[in-house]
Amino acid sequence: MKLKWFFLLLTGMILSTNIYSQKTFTPAAITKISIKTSAQGSACKDRIERAMAYQIGVVSSCLNLVNKVIIVSYKPSKTTLEKIKKAISDAGYDADGLAADAKAYAKLPANSKKPGVLVQAENSEKLPNL
Repeated sequence: MKLKWFFLLLTGMILSTNIYSQKTFTPAAITKISIKTSAQGSACKDRIERAMAYQIGVVSSCLNLVNKVIIVSYKPSKTTLEKIKKAISDAGYDADGLAADAKAYAKLPANSKKPGVLVQAENSEKLPNL
């Protein structure tokens, strides 16, 4: 009987030591930014938000089609504003001052392209911002 109480007491001490020795979890800092895009409709919204979902460090994103602004919440320890803008550009859309990647833009369906913009030559790198 004494041996049973001894092991019970020992187990309790070990568990309490482990519980109190662990560091308290604090969520990493999350930054929220707004980026103006060249999105045209719901297909664009899906493409841009999917690109953000694959971006390391992005916690959430939501594109407002009325004002064409995407709000992105991200961890600055994992990614940067420039990388997020580059991911949007690589998806074929303008991101603030960064023009859409020409090759990605050329692959977009017609309803996802900016109205009034002619397709540029294949050897050009970026499209002009409107």
